[in-house]
Amino acid sequence: MASAVLPSGSQCAAAAAVAAPRGLRFRLLLLLFAAALIPTDVPFTFCHDFEASPATWNCDGQNLFTKDVTVIEGEVATISCQVNKSDDSVIQLLNPNRQTIYFRDFRPLKDSRFQLLNFSSSELKVSLTNVSISDEGRYFCQLYTDPPQESYTTITVLVPPRNLMIDIQKDTAVEGEEIEVNCTAMASKPATTIRWFKGNTELKGKSEVEEWSDMYTVTSQLMLKVHKEDDGVPVICQVEHPAVTGNLQTQRYLEVQYKPQVHIQMTYPLQGLTREGDALELTCEAIGKPQPVMVTWVRVDDEMPQHAVLSGPNLFINNLNKTDNGTYRCEASNIVGKAHSDYMLYVYDSRAGEEGSIRAVDHAVIGGVVAVVVFAMLCLLIILGRYFARHKGLFSLTSSPRIK
Repeated sequence: MASAVLPSGSQCAAAAAVAAPRGLRFRLLLLLFAAALIPTDVPFTFCHDFEASPATWNCDGQNLFTKDVTVIEGEVATISCQVNKSDDSVIQLLNPNRQTIYFRDFRPLKDSRFQLLNFSSSELKVSLTNVSISDEGRYFCQLYTDPPQESYTTITVLVPPRNLMIDIQKDTAVEGEEIEVNCTAMASKPATTIRWFKGNTELKGKSEVEEWSDMYTVTSQLMLKVHKEDDGVPVICQVEHPAVTGNLQTQRYLEVQYKPQVHIQMTYPLQGLTREGDALELTCEAIGKPQPVMVTWVRVDDEMPQHAVLSGPNLFINNLNKTDNGTYRCEASNIVGKAHSDYMLYVYDSRAGEEGSIRAVDHAVIGGVVAVVVFAMLCLLIILGRYFARHKGLFSLTSSPRIK
């Protein structure tokens, strides 16, 4: 007869039996005695990854089955040792170090995170709470039949990124400049996938993966050429990972400096026609980042008229004459660059536009007179027609010849 050797972890079971209350001690000792009678030098037969339906199980006569478990760090993993055709043989669950977690419904291992969910002749179901990365590995289900059978389940622990950081090479960029943006997802398992967005537009970055102690740190680099339209637009770093539900992302808003945009607006005269003797007022609007603090007026290829008045962004010329004709330029600048806008001034004669008005008035008067004459003639025709119709019989009698 083979020598009886306690299975792995039975030393812990013996200690537990001694420390147990008297009523439970006898039962524990019986279990230990039964375990001691089980030979450990008999090889086990293996089967792994059973199908969802027990009716489809087929592993060369294997009667013990289990399946792999994937769990997120800190959550609960459930291990199930299932027997297809039970003959009341002993079921045992061991950890990756071959220490007995449960022998039937008794737990020799002093780890309170393991709890019995179900024990019967056909199943040993155990939960492991607060799972950590150190709990990864193969867990063995053993069934003491003849010959003994063994099946293993692999627990895989998913670890979401510990931290997500985004870093921009320059806090403030200049339009047309290319800047570097980096995003780092630290200490995850498996490695994360990083996606980039500028507003709602997805961009492509370059990722590098660094592995350390079964954990992965991913850094993605994005080279971005900025324009003035990008000012205030968010750059988003988004992480995709099997342990992350929803969107895990961080963002930074772009700050882009750009040269001024200049626009000239005529505020007087309101009708837009500049004539001799009138006044002209122009306002220069300049927008940029940083906001331009200096706005200047010049006359292109000539000197500014002596009667012109400059007040910040405003240009005022009183009593216009034809010598004021020319191009007037508004210039604005900031630390990024300069920009300008031109206004072409042409001074018309003092009566310009009046002839057109007089002609328009004459045409209106003539049209009104013609309409009155036509209406009077129509009324006269109607009256004559009714008169002749009413006296038609009288005219016939007076005009007929006498009968002799």
